Amino acid sequence: MVLEGNPDVGSPRTLDLQHPANKGSCILSSPGEDALPGEEPIKYGELIVLGCCEEGSEETEAQRGEVTGPRAHSCYNGCLANGDKGRRRSRLALSRRPHANGVKPDVMHHISTPLISKALSNRGQHSISYTLSRSHSVIVEYTHDSDTDMFQIGRSTENMIDFVVTDTSPGGGAIEGPSAQSTISRYACRILCDRRPPYTARIYAAGFDASSNIFLGERAAKWRTPDGLMDGLTTNGVLVMHPAGGFSEDSAPGVWREISVCGNVYTLRDSRSAQQRGKLVENESNVLQDGSLIDLCGATLLWRTPAGLLRAPTLKQLEAQRQEANAARPQCPVGLSTLAFPSPARGRTAPDKQQPWVYVRCGHVHGYHGWGCRRERGPQERECPLCRLVGPYVPLWLGQEAGLCLDPGPPSHAFAPCGHVCSEKTARYWAQTPLPHGTHAFHAACPFCGAWLTGEHGCVRLIFQGPLD
Repeated sequence: MVLEGNPDVGSPRTLDLQHPANKGSCILSSPGEDALPGEEPIKYGELIVLGCCEEGSEETEAQRGEVTGPRAHSCYNGCLANGDKGRRRSRLALSRRPHANGVKPDVMHHISTPLISKALSNRGQHSISYTLSRSHSVIVEYTHDSDTDMFQIGRSTENMIDFVVTDTSPGGGAIEGPSAQSTISRYACRILCDRRPPYTARIYAAGFDASSNIFLGERAAKWRTPDGLMDGLTTNGVLVMHPAGGFSEDSAPGVWREISVCGNVYTLRDSRSAQQRGKLVENESNVLQDGSLIDLCGATLLWRTPAGLLRAPTLKQLEAQRQEANAARPQCPVGLSTLAFPSPARGRTAPDKQQPWVYVRCGHVHGYHGWGCRRERGPQERECPLCRLVGPYVPLWLGQEAGLCLDPGPPSHAFAPCGHVCSEKTARYWAQTPLPHGTHAFHAACPFCGAWLTGEHGCVRLIFQGPLD
């Protein structure tokens, strides 16, 4: 059976196999796919990569524990190191395609494994293969679904991947180069959106490869469901966390779950790649909500809905807040120089002379100075001249990715130890949100640069001194 339309497609949940009328799926816009003339494209949402950093950039002197002067800042929050190019970018809008490219489950076959290569040779036929033993496999064929679109995400740069995602290291930058072994799957996951209101978006583990297949080998976690159907998990898994209370001022972190190949929700495995699956969570679904986090074991994505983005601050609002903060003419309490946040248009290559710096333990804001280094307490420790607390001393940078902010509140708090500035509610939310790391660890991290947060609260309220006149 040959499918019509784009071969980039996605598979429904196990429940969809029972009820083909359930058409859960999602769409993303890729380059060159525009709306009809005179028609505004329908946006389903946006994916934002957390912690996009500049590759190979230098740390500040404070971060290195040196005191001779400021150096280059590593974060390019709001964009990738070498710029957003094609399908590799820090943020991607998902919009309705001109023609549906979704698929839905159709027929399930039991087949002897020696015949599996022949069964999977038709590139026009999308299928998922479950290898149960050396002599037995189950193949689920998929057929074209005119009511859905699909977008695929992964490390591969092949054409069937719409959003190319690479690993980001905690607080450092992108992991690049042939020597860096990625933990992100080449075909990590797929998102399906309904082409009709309310444009529901659903996520599924694994994506179809160049042969339009998803292959779960003998060692992959897979099982028969009570109704006789098949399901499974990918090697490092696809984890999802839906925030409690939506992504707003009243948000709280939710519980991390794992999404299966068929879109079912499970508790986490003992370790990321364990062969024993978690427990089925029947009262939760794979439907993405505003603020849902998607972890691909090496990179974490934030899903924002159009309605949610309307509540987020705009770049104009962020710029107005920067100008308002500078108009207050904060001063260094020791050097008495006037401080000012630099314009994003100037770039973030290095702090300038007016750059505000902060002692992240107490929140006192100063201009840059070279005194107070306490090497007996560690190479990164400085003593605040106002309160005598010892801790990291870093430059302050306004967070520039508006989609990561919960509210348009004033930039009053900074993450520790990186110094990215945002509103209080945004800072406290991310400081309370554990992000997956490795096979079983979780760490709260700055959403703008990916630095692991430190200290009791992970963020600090900024204390500025106004002008003496």
